[in-house]
Parts: sequence; C-alpha cells; structure tokens
Amino acid sequence: MRVLGINAIFHDPAAALVVDGEIVAAAEEERFSRRKHGKAPVPFAAWELPERSAAWCLAAGGIAAEELDAVAYSYDPSLVPEPGPAAADGDGGLTADGWEGLRTLYARRAPQFLKAALPGLEPDKVRFVPHHVAHAASAYLAAPNRTSSVLVLDGRGEQASHLAGRSVDGQLEILAAQQLPHSLGLLYEDVTAHLGFRRSSDEYKVMALAAYGEPVWLPELREAIRATPEGGFTVAPIDLEALAKPRRRDERWTSEHADLAASVQRRLEEVVLDLATWLHARTGDRDLTMAGGVALNCVANSVLAERSPFERIWVQPAAGDSGTALGAALHLAGDLGDRSSGMASPALGRSWAEADLEERLRVAKVAYERPADLAEAAAAVLADNGVVAWFQGRSEYGPRALGHRSLLANATRAENLALLNDIKGREQFRPVAPMVLVERAAEVFDGPIPSPYMLFTHRVRGPWLDRIPAVVHVDGSARIQTVDRADEPLLARLLEAVERRTGVPVVVNTSFNTAGRPMVDDPRDALECFGASPIDALAIGPFLVRRSGADG
Repeated sequence: MRVLGINAIFHDPAAALVVDGEIVAAAEEERFSRRKHGKAPVPFAAWELPERSAAWCLAAGGIAAEELDAVAYSYDPSLVPEPGPAAADGDGGLTADGWEGLRTLYARRAPQFLKAALPGLEPDKVRFVPHHVAHAASAYLAAPNRTSSVLVLDGRGEQASHLAGRSVDGQLEILAAQQLPHSLGLLYEDVTAHLGFRRSSDEYKVMALAAYGEPVWLPELREAIRATPEGGFTVAPIDLEALAKPRRRDERWTSEHADLAASVQRRLEEVVLDLATWLHARTGDRDLTMAGGVALNCVANSVLAERSPFERIWVQPAAGDSGTALGAALHLAGDLGDRSSGMASPALGRSWAEADLEERLRVAKVAYERPADLAEAAAAVLADNGVVAWFQGRSEYGPRALGHRSLLANATRAENLALLNDIKGREQFRPVAPMVLVERAAEVFDGPIPSPYMLFTHRVRGPWLDRIPAVVHVDGSARIQTVDRADEPLLARLLEAVERRTGVPVVVNTSFNTAGRPMVDDPRDALECFGASPIDALAIGPFLVRRSGADG
C-alpha cells in the first residue's frame, strides 16, 4: 500500500510517505516555506497545507498522486465536541461559531483542499485519523519493539490532551484519555507566554530557564495539578500573575521568572511520572513509547528513565505535531494490511548528489575544496576553535539537528556557548548539546545510553565538567546525542579526529539556523546562512568552504 500522511492542524504542517509499511520520506513544510513551524503570520491559520513537502515526498517515492492508495489526515473532525468553553479553550481565541465552522470545514472540504494541492488525487481516498491516535502510532509503529505501553501528551487534539494505551504487535488498546480543558501542554504554553516567549513554539526556553530557578511554587502547583486514579489528570485555573510578574518579550528575565519556570517544570515531571506509573501498573510492560509535544521535554523524559517502572523508553524524534503525519500514515497503512518496518533513522528528508552540490557551489561563486579526508579537515577547524557548519546526507525529520544539518564547535572552550548563541541570535541562558560516540558516552555522561535523538538529559560526570564547559548547562546537565559508527561513519570519524587533537571525545552540536528561521534544508539555505553568519567553514557533502581569510 502507498499511503501519504498529512498534518495541517494547529502548527507544524508536515507530510510523510509510507510504502508497503516502510517509511520512505518525511518532512516538515517549514523546511520548504522557510517559515518556522510552517505558520503564516496570522492567528490560527489552520489551512496551511504541506503542499511542497507532500509533493516532495511523492517525488522521493516515485509515486504520482493518483497512484496513492490512501491519504491519512491526522485530525478527525467528527470527534470535535459541540461548541463550548472546553472546545474553544486555548485555540487562538476561536469563538464557538468559529470552532463549529472549523469542524464543518475539515469534514466537508479537507478532501477537496488536498485534491487541489495534489492534482490527480481522488478525494474519496482521504481518511481522517484521530490526532492522538496518530501521535501514538508515530511512536509504537516506529519504535524498535512491537509491544509497548504508549503515552501521548500534548496541548490538545480534537477533544483530549492525553492518551495512554498499550500496543501489542501493532494493535493499540486505549486505556485512558484526558478530556479538555485539562491539558499539561496548554498549561506549559500559558507559562511560556507569561514568561515573554512565543506561546506554542518556545516551550523549550522555559525548560532551559527552569535550571536557573528554584521550584518555590511547587506546593501551590501540586494543589492545582493532580493525577487522577483513572490514569488522567486535572489542571485547575492558576493565577500566574500571583506567582510571577508577566515578562514582556524585550525585558530581561529575573529570578522570579526562573522560579516560576522551575516550579512548573518540576510539577510537570511529577505528574508525567504519576501517569507513567499508573500505565505500567495496568500493562506490566518493559518498554514505554512516547509522542506528543510534551514528549520533547527531555528533562521530564529523563525523570521517567530514572524513576519510572519502565526499563526502556523510546521517544519518537518528531514527537510534536509534525510527527502526526507519519503516525497517521503508519496507522492507516496498518489498517490496510501492511506491517510497519519501524523507523531506522530520522534522516528522512531531502538530500543532494555530489554533482548537484558542486553545481550549487559554482553558481554561488564561492571558493571550495574537496579534502582527501573531510572529517580530518573539519576536525582541524574545530580544534583551532572554529565553527563548522555541517550539511550531510538527508535532513532530519523533527526539531533536533542530529548531525545532518548542524553547527559544530569545540566543546573544550567555555566561550563557545556564548559564541554559538550570538551566531544563532538566541538567549544566552540556553544550552547547546554535546555529540559523542555511543561507546564513549558512559565515560563522560550519566543517563540513558544510547541517546541518539537528544531527547534525554544526562549528568556530566565530575572529571569532565571542566573539560567540556561549552556543553554543560548551569545545573551540570547536558542533552546528549550519541553517535553509532554503524549508522553515521563520517560523524564517527570526525569525533575521533577531534579527540586526537583536543583530547576530548565530545563536539558541540546545535542546529544549523538562526533565530526565527527553520533549520537549513537545501544547499541554498546553507550557503545563505553561512554567508550571513560568522561561521568559519561549511562542510557540504564532500566539499569544504572556508570563510574568506580563514587558514587553509
């Protein structure tokens, strides 16, 4: 079966193609439109279809729209509740009439919109998949184990904000679901906005800021946010202004703001742990698979890894709404009889042949070289404290740069944290991540290993705190990426070459982009970002471009 998955609700529109149970391609629309999170600058632009990413997925699979067996849409309008406060809560100020109109629009016109976006598509091939079922499927059908408990937490779906279940051989049994307006994701969004960040895309900044504060408001939040005996939770209204003064986006944050972030983060961790403990008591499984925007909270994930009854936790790397495109496709493919082959790698986006890359470099009229050993040449730049933009292979699906569209730097120099934050236009309180070979990780870091997707935090072992200061957060933690040489031989050689020069097996890895822009995706994006930023070298395919005047 040939199934195209689509997400175009709330934010992060994306497309994914599954053929005979195999994931062929997946990409977020932002990588094509160059608008972060794929949203137009208007409130709740629900009809931003992933037209370009969908067209690319079909081209990557060599499939025409008319050859698709089905299109899976990761939202089911028939599940939207009757208009009312619970339905409208948190959705960009939609009125009840507006919400009802949205339900009608999706139910009656979504197939027609998709037909217009994908000429040749038969509208009757479009199927709606419930939002949280799509999230869940993106985890349990992509995970390495066929049987697992499943936990989904996000802001909202059609009428819920949470799903707990169990997958056995690809079949999902739903055990609990929390109805709106109760939502851990929406609470975190409210706090994000209260602290002066963007409501539905800057939650990770609150997680980073939390390390600078103390959970002084934890008793109050424990009263307001509680797990229930049925496997769900309740979130009572919280007067955030009574806990911390609202921060304008242009204001400096204070200890008061950091304390609020720390309090909410800690309570989130506690409630997620309660939910996982309840789920394990129902299933007894060794494995937990997770998706939903809350599953991108790597600090909470690490609490689960350390303190929950589950032995192994696997988080789908595109756990946010973009991942529902993949989950919807996998779910519908399963319904049509295909067995999922899982996710071998999140490198599911675009790539370019060497000849195409070289032609782009020639057209751009930049001087470039083809080193005999790219890893050694890039390692020399890093050891000399230069920043290397790394553009290799297929782009990553999901929000983390995992060594395909990355900025790399020397981890031994503390000042490189500020340098990278300056290059990217980020707040200085935000950390950058370490990349390390999987077989060396336990020497340096204490936490879940392997950790290939940067979805857990680790404690930096004492002897290494002063050796890799650029990647150590204020609380002594680091969000690591482990590299398996079988999967990433070029990155493995780079890490080894850096260690020979610096004495440490760690390299800084952060996303190749600047503030407010998506990660670079094609060579034009890479060259534009390199040209406009103080980056010392660009390793693009087998070629190396040096900043004018840099040592060769």
